[in-house]
Amino acid sequence: MAKRLYIGNLSFNTTDDSMRDAFAQAGAVNSAMVMKDKMTGRSRGFGFVEMADDEGAARAIEMWNGKDLDGRQLTVNEARPMTERPPRRPGGGGFGGGGFGGGGFNRGPRTYSNE
Repeated sequence: MAKRLYIGNLSFNTTDDSMRDAFAQAGAVNSAMVMKDKMTGRSRGFGFVEMADDEGAARAIEMWNGKDLDGRQLTVNEARPMTERPPRRPGGGGFGGGGFGGGGFNRGPRTYSNE
């Protein structure tokens, strides 16, 4: 049965193909994917490799966890299943749900008195 591995601390130079080639040393690789930022297309520094079987996955963890790939020391472990997350609110988060707070702009004339 296929097993999915989380690969952390990837170099920004690591590609899907280079990660697939590296993990193929441990066993058959079904897929390898470096996660990329939607806006910039740049690597987010982590990815996933799906190994064909449990033995290959165990060898890959032993072979690559804490080892150097493209100048970075990798973190390799079994990927956790995705959990259900609450939907994001429109307008971002923080500062009152997307507003800009109660700033001091255009609140009317100021009055000064020394009474």
